[in-house]
Amino acid sequence: MIEVRGLGRRYGARTVLQDIAFDVAPGEAFGVVGPDGAGKSTLLQMLAGILRPSFGTGRVLGEDLRKHPDRVQARIGYMSQGFSLYDRLSVAENIAFAAAIRDVPRQAYAARKAKLVAMAGLERFEGRREGALSGGMRKKLALCANLIHEPPLLILDEPSLGVDPLSRRELWRILEAARGEGRSIVFATSYMDEADASDRVLLLRDGRPLALGTPTELRASARRRVYRVATAEPDALEGQLAASSAVLSFQKHSRTDYRVQTAEASPPAFAAATAIEAAEPDMEDVFTVASAEPGAGAAPALAQRRSGPADIVVAAEAVTQRFGAFVAVDHVDLEIRAGEVLGLLGPNGAGKTTLIRILCGLLAPSEGTARVAGFDVARQSEQVRSRIGYVSQKFSLFPDLTAGGNLGFFARAYGVPPSAMAERIAWASERAGFPIAEDALVRSLSSATRQRLALACAIVHRPKVLFLDEPTSGVDPLSRFRFWRLIAAVAAEGVAVIVSTHYLEEATYCDRLGMMMDGRMIGLGPLEALQRELGLADARVEDVFLGLIARERSKAVAA
Repeated sequence: MIEVRGLGRRYGARTVLQDIAFDVAPGEAFGVVGPDGAGKSTLLQMLAGILRPSFGTGRVLGEDLRKHPDRVQARIGYMSQGFSLYDRLSVAENIAFAAAIRDVPRQAYAARKAKLVAMAGLERFEGRREGALSGGMRKKLALCANLIHEPPLLILDEPSLGVDPLSRRELWRILEAARGEGRSIVFATSYMDEADASDRVLLLRDGRPLALGTPTELRASARRRVYRVATAEPDALEGQLAASSAVLSFQKHSRTDYRVQTAEASPPAFAAATAIEAAEPDMEDVFTVASAEPGAGAAPALAQRRSGPADIVVAAEAVTQRFGAFVAVDHVDLEIRAGEVLGLLGPNGAGKTTLIRILCGLLAPSEGTARVAGFDVARQSEQVRSRIGYVSQKFSLFPDLTAGGNLGFFARAYGVPPSAMAERIAWASERAGFPIAEDALVRSLSSATRQRLALACAIVHRPKVLFLDEPTSGVDPLSRFRFWRLIAAVAAEGVAVIVSTHYLEEATYCDRLGMMMDGRMIGLGPLEALQRELGLADARVEDVFLGLIARERSKAVAA
């Protein structure tokens, strides 16, 4: 189906992809895994005949990518990250248009469409405009549009990016059905767990291959580099893990249980550990170990959290937001204290973004009250906005300004006095772990570096509350770990942090979780408390997430 050797792409003097070689067999699922900027989209666009290779050779469905890219385009199904549908057309109209331009025979169209719409669960929404669909529904509709002509090969660029775990599962059910019919699938993803759905995986970083093999082969390469560490002194152990040059990263799986990735294939030793045992690697571990540079290790140290009861800096009572007859946020009660990290989770359309907009003073609630940093979000929104920091999923930076230019702009916008500007920028850069020269243009920075710069810009005025909207979307596991250490360091200094995320394992870094669905807060508390509430001791965050959703649906059916 695909055969590439030495494939690469250059833009002027800059090489963005090189030394790519692999084959894809009929019926195979081939995952291209890596963070933003790794070269995944460039590779897939070359395979789809959209970009021509700068060097190397490639054949897709027997066609030469240099000589006949149009023949490749005509026979495959290609789903990009961005535009692939028409937002003013309905679900049915988008599918009909895709069928028409692909010359689907009229006598075959009705049966194919009915099958795909049923598989995607879109029967009730055929008349709805694409622009009015949730993110998960749009992804499923895009898959239907790319399957209507029954292509032998699907090329999908981050098909599950930005959708919740429930929608991800539904997307993968559609893809598994396509595989069952003999289609090959090549997909790019920054979700390491999706690599386990592949027959083989190509790990990319900075435009170069890190590793290629089956998930089993890749996991074997990380054995004796991943350990489970138990402790009765979590704070002491975290300090020892952070200070050790032998530790690449670590994750807190429960109050006393940690997962640790090491730089060398030998068991680590920590005074605060009560037990250390080898663990079976997963794909997160594989990427962390494969991408670690020589001498990597030691994480940013954390300040000691302030002792004593902390002030309540966010207080919401019966907050409700209506848009006409639609209730986006439904009587939400919430309190967050200084220095606390709250993870806000929920399916697409759950109301997370609307709630954050209310708490940021950008939207007055239809009912209820909310106070942030002591100010009413409806009546004192300007005072609220001057005391919060915000990092959006797209980082909210100006790409054609330098890093220093961005820091200066945000410092002035947040009202930092000119006399304090240099000191505040230096403080924020240090807290955010931003080491890059200030004269570098933002567009030239890696996604992980832009992420740290965005954090520095958001805290330069020393806010009371920090809002982070999917801050680690598209970054690799090692960068994600280091960014969460920075978040913890900011919280340790007394800043309340509210994080929205679809990457559920990040919930283990949070003090409490707020689970939302249909505008309601359906679960609120530490992960351990929610596990006990559902009778799911030691369950994964995803199981807790799905358990809460199932419980709410059962209540709705009973009512």
